[in-house]
Amino acid sequence: MIIVAGGGIIGLGCAWRLAQRGFRVRVFDARQVAREASWAAAGMLAPGGEITRDSEMARMAIASLQLYDSFVEELSEASGIEIDYRRSGALEVAFDEKEAAALERRAEAQAALGIRSERVARGRFYPDDAVVNPRDLNAALKLACERLGVEFREHEPVLRILADGKGVRTERGEQEADGVVLCAGAWSRNLWPTLPRLTPKRGHLIGYQPVEGLQLDSLLRHGHTYVVPRRSGQIVVGASTEDVGFDRTIDDSITADLHARACRLLPELAKAQIGATWNGFRPHIEGETPLIGRIDETSVWAACGHYRNGILLAPVTALMISSDIQKAA
Repeated sequence: MIIVAGGGIIGLGCAWRLAQRGFRVRVFDARQVAREASWAAAGMLAPGGEITRDSEMARMAIASLQLYDSFVEELSEASGIEIDYRRSGALEVAFDEKEAAALERRAEAQAALGIRSERVARGRFYPDDAVVNPRDLNAALKLACERLGVEFREHEPVLRILADGKGVRTERGEQEADGVVLCAGAWSRNLWPTLPRLTPKRGHLIGYQPVEGLQLDSLLRHGHTYVVPRRSGQIVVGASTEDVGFDRTIDDSITADLHARACRLLPELAKAQIGATWNGFRPHIEGETPLIGRIDETSVWAACGHYRNGILLAPVTALMISSDIQKAA
């Protein structure tokens, strides 16, 4: 039995791959599964907007993007759920010559890593960047897990991991296991205090109703402002970065600023109707490289600290964790 502590996209992905390898898997979550950062995310799969230099994180991001086509195809077949996923490409916009020059320098460094882009007016177009609706992805992962016998314990938070990872304690008592995968996002350090410092970074997002006559085929970006099209015609805009702990309050001043930034990128949004505003807590880790792998000689595997790239890194994380656990079995 492998226990997965945390049922976001990382936990669900690990559970699915472990179940495929023949492990019995039980997933615990403090709320309904996939209702934290995985639910809040916009769904950009965009190393072009995140990676600026060679690093372990860069290599994982590029490898995970390469896995996404087959990951979505396999998951759709396993669950029967159609997933809104497209290799849409992304247009990174420059508003002046200084920004354009900075994009050119960044593109040159990215090209050495295998991240393709091409000059477009005052900007760069990244043809390999993609978008996915994380809520489709999460629903498909949960159903695919259930079909393989994964057991879900929702609204039952893990209170602590037992010594050496031989199980967990919840409000219902101790649950024995052969190993534990720690996927509790920004809450992970509460369960294993020796982890590097993990902090929640709240981010606001806006969802716009479809605009008649507006067809947006690719991602739009400027810095950390992005406009993400859904197949339904809905448009998602993000995001802010706030150090406020686990405060879930919607801040109207932040969403107003986000709306203004979005309208600068896509003026048609000035007449769009806002359908929803929400926020989520990205799990920021010291060094910004996710912690993926076995912790010392214990039976605890960490899969946390993905910060802004949990959706992008889900396929490679699930592969790494499931392979490592199978080798140790």
